Amino acid sequence: MQIRLAKVEDAAEACEVLRRSITELCHADHQTDSRNLEAWLSNKTADNVRSWIADPNTCVVIATDGATIIGIGAVTSLGEIILNYVSPAARFRGVSKAILKCLEGTARELGHTRCAVTSTGTARRFYLSAGYLPQGSPTVSFGRIIGYPMVKHLSSTAPAA
Repeated sequence: MQIRLAKVEDAAEACEVLRRSITELCHADHQTDSRNLEAWLSNKTADNVRSWIADPNTCVVIATDGATIIGIGAVTSLGEIILNYVSPAARFRGVSKAILKCLEGTARELGHTRCAVTSTGTARRFYLSAGYLPQGSPTVSFGRIIGYPMVKHLSSTAPAA
């Protein structure tokens, strides 16, 4: 597995990984409710992924296994992780952990002493085990929790990814 900066040519395949991850791995969050799922997927298009990759205020990385994209992650110039998704076929192979290490390294290189993320319910335990702590109240929509704000203080001596 390798982690590298995403290129605009990666957008369509990366988008497919992102959409499959949400659809197939995040059942606890969308509860297979088509309305919830469609709302979550509405901005997960190849064109939007292309624009995120091209945005100078966002660092988008992908994980590859050979020529196949198996994960996508992104961190903003403000140190907020906005994507960390893995292909269902690559789940539990350390892909999300490797992406997270890279994103935190990028935030550190940008001068941030902390990273923030709004975690899904599915990923919450993952972020807790990576040292993230709850930050404020969960985000609620239509009476359902849709996000858990979390923060991690980054060690200034930790090596950048």
